Amino acid sequence: MGQIIDISSRTAKFSDNLVTSGPLEFRQADWETAFFIQMLRSDSQEFEGRKRRMPRFGDRDSRRLPPHVSLQDGTASTIRAMFVYRDLETKMRDVYLLAGLIDCMINQVSPILRTALVRDMYKKIFLMKKGLGITWHGPLDQVLLPIDPRFFSVEEYQAALRAATTMKELYEQIRKGTEEMFDILSLKYVFYLPRAHASAR
Repeated sequence: MGQIIDISSRTAKFSDNLVTSGPLEFRQADWETAFFIQMLRSDSQEFEGRKRRMPRFGDRDSRRLPPHVSLQDGTASTIRAMFVYRDLETKMRDVYLLAGLIDCMINQVSPILRTALVRDMYKKIFLMKKGLGITWHGPLDQVLLPIDPRFFSVEEYQAALRAATTMKELYEQIRKGTEEMFDILSLKYVFYLPRAHASAR
C-alpha cells in the first residue's frame, strides 16, 4: 500500500466533501491531517451542518473538530484497506474479518492459539492477505477500529472467543463479531480521508 492516489478528480463531482456514503461513509477532510479520522456520525453531521451554515467554521482548523480518533499504525492499515475496497462490500467485510483474525492471534485471546493449532490460523491469515493484496504496517497491538462501548462490548466478544473449543467455533465467533462490528461502523461512524493516502492498487 505504498502508492499515493490523487482523488481530487473523484471528489470534484460532489457538491460537498462526500466521497462515498456506503457501506462506510468516507469524506474528504478540509483540514490538514496525515491520518484517516474516525468520528461519530452524530458529531460529523453536526460538524458538517455548522460548516454549511458558517463557511469559515471548518477553515482547516483541526482545533474546532468534534471528538474523533486519528487512526494510526495497525488501525491505519485496516481503514486504508477498507477504503481501497470501498465499492465492494463483500471485500470490505473480508478485510475486517482478516483484521479480526490478526487481532485474535496477536493478542492470544483464545487458549486454542497456545497450541499447535495456531499454525492453521497463520495459514488462513497468509492466504487471505495474499488474496486481498493487503498487508499491515507498524505496531499491530490494535488492528480493529475503535467502537464506543455503548454500541459493542469488546469484553463479551473476547469471552466468546475464549469459550471456543475448536478452530471452527473460533472462526465462526470471529466472523460473527467482525460482521457486527462492521455493521456498527457503517451505522454509527464517518471516516475522513487524509490529504494524501496510500492504497494497495
